[in-house]
Amino acid sequence: MSKEKKREISVSKFYQVTDNKVERTRRECPRCGKGVFMAVHKDRLTCGKCSYTEFHKEHTKKSKQ
Repeated sequence: MSKEKKREISVSKFYQVTDNKVERTRRECPRCGKGVFMAVHKDRLTCGKCSYTEFHKEHTKKSKQ
């Protein structure tokens, strides 16, 4: 079986230039500091360096009756 290759994300995906100003598109880790971005998942944000995790607010769930 073949091994899966890791996806590499270009640095340009983390920044956006508008009107000669550079803006970050992703959130930085509060523990690690500047330059360490958090991964965006369906229900959470996660730092790959220190494993810091923030969960998104839950939507109202319908209970089964």
